[in-house]
Amino acid sequence: MTSRKKLAVVAGALGMSLVLAACGGSDSSSETAAEDTTATAEETAAEVVEEATDAAGGELTGAINLDGSSTVGPLTEVAAELFMGQFPGVPTTVAISGTGGGFEKFCNGETDGNNASRQIKDEEIANCEANGIAYDNITVANDALTILVNQDNPVQCITVEQANQIWGDGSTVATWGDVDGLDIPADFASTPIALYGPGTDSGTFDFFTEVINGEEGSIRIDYTSIGEDDNAAVQAISGDVGAMGYVPFTYYQESLDLVKGLEIDGGNGCVAPEAANVSNGTYSPLGRALYVYASDVALSRPETVEFFNFYINNSDQIAEIAGAVGLTPEQKEEQLAKVASLSGS
Repeated sequence: MTSRKKLAVVAGALGMSLVLAACGGSDSSSETAAEDTTATAEETAAEVVEEATDAAGGELTGAINLDGSSTVGPLTEVAAELFMGQFPGVPTTVAISGTGGGFEKFCNGETDGNNASRQIKDEEIANCEANGIAYDNITVANDALTILVNQDNPVQCITVEQANQIWGDGSTVATWGDVDGLDIPADFASTPIALYGPGTDSGTFDFFTEVINGEEGSIRIDYTSIGEDDNAAVQAISGDVGAMGYVPFTYYQESLDLVKGLEIDGGNGCVAPEAANVSNGTYSPLGRALYVYASDVALSRPETVEFFNFYINNSDQIAEIAGAVGLTPEQKEEQLAKVASLSGS
């Protein structure tokens, strides 16, 4: 499913919860794996809505405005749809302008929160301080940033050093045979490498270049920028046997029938991009936390406090629907404490 399809699933589940309440139930069957995934997401969304609707607070009003990361955006969109199912009087909008573009708006006081796939930079901190914006980063999920190749590519695992050979600033690697140490068939060695990655406003770009190339923003210049459209990388790689790119875990999970995710060797052997490996810390160095930065002004309003508490408490279900990795129990406790501290509750 694409992220828009996931939103359709959630929206359908919101409507379904009303039908189920009136009619007492429904029955369905799935004939394909994709339909099974959709049904599971639909059931999860319906369960969250049903449980949330049982809680008090349907009269809460206000509005919440969020922007930022294309990685965190799909998660927050799901959270917003489910939240509005409980609190229809609180319209919650989620825009996507990249982590950097979102921080510019956030630190200017234009939004209540910024979806971010990296931590705030020094210059962004200075901008927030200059405008009197106090904030904290709320961890809402975890991510397995995934290096993608075509399904017919024979490579199964890549080391950090090999990824750096390909993506590093000044790299002259042009074919798969140019990469040292790869175990590939002789007839694949001459296959050209075509590279796809996010734009420079992306927090994913910042994170990847830092952990793979050793310096944030350091990268070869002859790759195709996909901006904030991670699906563009998936589509390009699925149609080119020599292509490679990197996308957040949710986009990989949506495209298992189109592309292959490489295992990463950070020095302790090859580890697959899987939720369990992110949670246990072995998917290194490409495992990371995902954030929504919230301002103290926004969290002085009860609807915003309710939204963030809802997001954290339902992180497992939200992550399942969005194809991300939910919070651990320890993370949930820590993040609820952050919301309470910032809001003064």
